[in-house]
Amino acid sequence: MRSLAAFAILATAFAAGPGPKHLFGKDNLIAWCIVPFDAKMRGPEERAAMLARLGFKRFAYDWRDKDIPTFDAEVDALRKHGISLDAFWTPYPADPAKASKLPVILELLKRRGLKTQLWLSLGFDKGFDQLPHAEKVEIAAAAVRRVAALAKESGGSVGLYNHGGWYGEPANQVEIIKKAGASNVGIVYNFHHGHDHMDAFPALMKTMLPYLMAVNINGMRTGQKILPVGQGDREKEMLRTVIASGYRGPIGILGHRAEIDAEEALRLNLDGLKALLPSLR
Repeated sequence: MRSLAAFAILATAFAAGPGPKHLFGKDNLIAWCIVPFDAKMRGPEERAAMLARLGFKRFAYDWRDKDIPTFDAEVDALRKHGISLDAFWTPYPADPAKASKLPVILELLKRRGLKTQLWLSLGFDKGFDQLPHAEKVEIAAAAVRRVAALAKESGGSVGLYNHGGWYGEPANQVEIIKKAGASNVGIVYNFHHGHDHMDAFPALMKTMLPYLMAVNINGMRTGQKILPVGQGDREKEMLRTVIASGYRGPIGILGHRAEIDAEEALRLNLDGLKALLPSLR
């Protein structure tokens, strides 16, 4: 039986307050993974219009090299349709001698006056996995510290993005953040890269909570990576854990279905979440 305190936490998640109307309200949802994952291959204007049509007010930009020439057009289209650019996917090599696209991203953000989260996906050299744990932490923390310092110049922040492997483990990410010692660094947690975490998710949520910047949700079932919300058998309990934790940050709604229209992929997740909400109260 749930305690009165637990019921109070659940009630708060769906009550009006100083932040969004509730955790899963439209004003708290971020559209994610829809640029390279879209059978219609929309451009900036078509994409922004589609997001507005679905009621999104927030967007995280998952770009590819071919999109670099249209970065400014993306910003213009989002502003035209009243959608904020909340996050910018940022691949970055841990080796500072290697080229990265970070300068291009930072120049855009500075020039357009955007204080945006950098969702940081670190890349490591061959042989990294064989290094001692402490050395891995040092290498990753040094890279995060560099990015955080650059992001801070324009008022931005950095979210460590779990994409599997050692770097994607929440306990390791917390250790990296502490070692980096930067105040503008947190964690972006993706359900669809957390299938190995399902059984341990309540404990991991407690570990991540002080640093958590965003939670991107997905239908969760063993053996299936990308499922719409409501079509798995584990996401309901995971979402209940998120609510009960007291987390009040943004919730990402996933596209990530290159074989179908991104609008359909987002709508499937929105509809699935809507159907689940009564059972989450």
